[in-house]
Amino acid sequence: MPNIKYVGKNLFIEKLSVANIAKKGGTPFYIYSENQIKENYIKFVNTFKKIKPLVCFATKSNSNLSILRSLGKLGAGTDVVSIGELLKALKAGIKANKIVFSGVGKTEEELKIAINKKILLINCESESETKIINKIAKRSNKKVSIGFRLNPDIDAKTHKKISTGKANNKFGVSIKNFSVFFKEIKKLKNIKLEALSVHIGSQILTDVPYKRVLTVLSKLIKNLNLNLKYIDLGGGFGINYNKKDKPINLKKYSNLVHSFSKKLNCKIIFEPGRSIVGNAGILVSKIQYIKNGTNKKFIILNAGMNDFMRPALYDAHHDIIPIKKNSKKIKGIIEFVGPVCESTCKFGKYKNYQKIYENDFVAITNVGAYGTSLSSNYNTRPLIAEILVNKNKFKFIRKKQNLLKLISA
Repeated sequence: MPNIKYVGKNLFIEKLSVANIAKKGGTPFYIYSENQIKENYIKFVNTFKKIKPLVCFATKSNSNLSILRSLGKLGAGTDVVSIGELLKALKAGIKANKIVFSGVGKTEEELKIAINKKILLINCESESETKIINKIAKRSNKKVSIGFRLNPDIDAKTHKKISTGKANNKFGVSIKNFSVFFKEIKKLKNIKLEALSVHIGSQILTDVPYKRVLTVLSKLIKNLNLNLKYIDLGGGFGINYNKKDKPINLKKYSNLVHSFSKKLNCKIIFEPGRSIVGNAGILVSKIQYIKNGTNKKFIILNAGMNDFMRPALYDAHHDIIPIKKNSKKIKGIIEFVGPVCESTCKFGKYKNYQKIYENDFVAITNVGAYGTSLSSNYNTRPLIAEILVNKNKFKFIRKKQNLLKLISA
């Protein structure tokens, strides 16, 4: 997190003290470095500059309007998986011809809106969806460009809950079934197959499964003699959540994709999310209480699993760091937990952590992706604020939800 670091003993985000913001704004809250997001995006684009891909940011990773606007100004498109995300992307100024709509369960109403908005691609994930699109297009006397999402049955070696490219996952259609259905697609007069799409999972740290995907795609395209305008290679590129994580060598992968795209003479689409925003955000929380347990101390935060779901949902590790450092140590084991009435409302266990006290602030790191987007009102808790920092200025890009409005709904 180059833009989130200690200056002396105090944690800073860009040029601002996190402690000062916490004292002014109240906790808990998400806070992002806008320049870190921009740097991540530009680095990604530059890594693949030989390919000149269309980079469609995975909106599900963080759908805040201000962040979408910031990326849109840099030239990003979006990958969306609901009509809400699609409309949000358009509201943020993303051009319709840079929006790709994925997802296994798109409703007929969602498909009508997507077609009317003239987005770049609807990535179909079943034979039935393709037929519904054809029916809608026929009513409107249109010809709609589609992609078709494949399930290549490739293990991305990631967490089972974020694996999407194996045969037992719900996403896409098998190579075998697509090959059979391809004959039917050609009979549907109001659609035009312009793309194949694959997305095999998330938090992937090696190029090996991606290389296998390219091999599978090359073979299929050759066997069916496909002439495609786009190949959507999805995203899933991992980040360093801890020191053991070694991120994927994107430069090496870029060379593989460049060779692949030259042979096919088609435009490449990527759908990165986590790699663009993941390391740009922290969740700042106050220590509400410190309680002695039988074998450890419980550090009870005022942020809960409803605010940040990844540890409870995926057993995900996120470093928890103090806002102000000191050289003193707590003897024994401590565990950071939240106030939600679930045993899974916990964020991390440490041994020999620095001395901390009630009312101190801590930061949960690398929460820019799948932090706010997975948050909820569980336990009737208001959604927390989001703050965006640019150099020495900050602004609220989402205010804390009003409790009275929440309970009146």
